[in-house]
Amino acid sequence: MKTIKITYYVTTAIIALMMTYSAYAYLTQDAMKQAFHHLGYPDYFRIELAVIKILGVIALLAPIQGRIKEWAYAGFTITFVSAFIAHTSAGDPGSIAAAPAIFFVLLAVSYITYHKWQKTQNHKK
Repeated sequence: MKTIKITYYVTTAIIALMMTYSAYAYLTQDAMKQAFHHLGYPDYFRIELAVIKILGVIALLAPIQGRIKEWAYAGFTITFVSAFIAHTSAGDPGSIAAAPAIFFVLLAVSYITYHKWQKTQNHKK
């Protein structure tokens, strides 16, 4: 039980920090604007994605259960899969394309351990 809880908190914190930083970078760094253009995305998508990432982090970290948290996990899954496909399709180096795949694995661990932890919490009630 303790290992599951620690694993959940660590993986979720890593995802939350990474998504918060990337949202900040999308809004403030010119290099990110250029990267979105390199991938063929319009500029408004960068801003839209930053806002959605911030909302997703809030939903992921908020002490709530149910659909909102599930939607955050689903949205981040779509984000990581799409980023992997976009970077691979654009011919970016493997190290850049691998980063979303690595974060996807961390997200999956967070999701699995969240549900295992919630199951143990529900059995205590």
